[in-house]
Amino acid sequence: QELEEARCWEGARDVRPLNGNVRRWTGLLLPNNPPYNTGAFRFELTFSPHHPLEPPCATLRTPIYHPSVDREGRVCQPLTTHVHWEPTTRAIQVLQDLLLQLDSPDPQRVLRPDVARELQERPEEFRRRAEEHTRLHAEPRPD
Repeated sequence: QELEEARCWEGARDVRPLNGNVRRWTGLLLPNNPPYNTGAFRFELTFSPHHPLEPPCATLRTPIYHPSVDREGRVCQPLTTHVHWEPTTRAIQVLQDLLLQLDSPDPQRVLRPDVARELQERPEEFRRRAEEHTRLHAEPRPD
């Protein structure tokens, strides 16, 4: 049911179990805002055997130049921390939160301090680098 909900959401495409494993989903996130809206970003959502009591883990598999995503694709996402997680939170909400984060980089949610500093101090340079990184690494956006 949650998978079907994610498949119908306009913010993502090609959402499906990874290699048939219902505890690992993959798909493409489609950012709305520059500098990321020219590409699509592959994500993985991994669910614990204790889901929904424990939060899922979101990872970006497509490299992205973003203050809240480290080089391994781990995401600074407070919603999925044990402090903020509620068992009633749905997978679609995790994906929506992730897309919102991509669309609006927050210098307070930081995994890459150098990128966050650049975003705050030299926004034009940040945007130029993020656009170039998106051009080089992001997947083509599906129609």
